[in-house]
Amino acid sequence: MRKLVLLAILAIAAAVLPTALAAAATPAANPAANPAAERIQAGPTADQILAKVASCKQISNGKYKTDEDSGSATVPVCDAGKAVFWKADMDIDCDGQRTTECNENTDCCFLPDTAFPQSDGKPLNAAKLPYIVVPSSSSIWNYENSGLRGGGSCAVIYNGKVEYAVIGDTGPNKIIGEASYATAKGLGINPDPKNGGVDSGVTYVCFKDSAVNPIEDHGAATSTGEKLASAFVGGN
Repeated sequence: MRKLVLLAILAIAAAVLPTALAAAATPAANPAANPAAERIQAGPTADQILAKVASCKQISNGKYKTDEDSGSATVPVCDAGKAVFWKADMDIDCDGQRTTECNENTDCCFLPDTAFPQSDGKPLNAAKLPYIVVPSSSSIWNYENSGLRGGGSCAVIYNGKVEYAVIGDTGPNKIIGEASYATAKGLGINPDPKNGGVDSGVTYVCFKDSAVNPIEDHGAATSTGEKLASAFVGGN
C-alpha cells in the first residue's frame, strides 16, 4: 500500500513540476512582470555609432583642453553630417538641484543652477538626469551655429555602453568633456564629483536640430536618441 501511495505522489510531482518551473521562469522573461529585468536596447550599438565617427572633419576654430590645468588643447569638435561629436574625458557636473549626491558638501564647485532649466523652471537634477555640458560659445566654437541647443539629444559612449542624454548645461569656453552625475553612473563611470570621472575614452555625439520635450524626461531622451542614432547610423 505504501509503495502505491509513493508511486502516486511521484506521478503527481512529475506532472506538476514542468508547469511550476515554466511559471517561475515567466517573470524573468517578461520585463513588465519583472521591473529589474534589463531593458532591451532599441537603438544601434556603441560600435555602430563609433564607426560613423571614426574620422574627424573639424569644425571648431582650434581645439579644447579637457581640464583647466591640461598642458595643451587637444580636442577638436567634428562634423558628422546629422551630428557633431568630440572625443574627450568626462568630468562630473553636479550642478542644479540640491540632492544627497550633489550639493556644496559633495562638490566644491557646486552651483544651484543649470543653463537650461526643467519645464517647471527649476534647475535640472544632475543626480537623476543624464545630461552633458557644452562649452560656452567662444571664438573656438559656437554650439548654436552647429544646430545644437539646450534640451538637444546626444549619445554618450564609453566602454561599449551608450547613454542617451540631453544638453543640459554650459561650461568654460575653453574646456570640453563634462557630463552629469547620472550620465557617469549610467555608463559605469565613478560619478563622485570629488574623485570620479575618467581621463579619456568618452565619445559625445550630439544630433543637430534635435529636442527632447520636456528636457527632464529621460524616457523621452532615450526614445528620441535611439531614433536619431538609428537614422544617423543608417545614413550615408
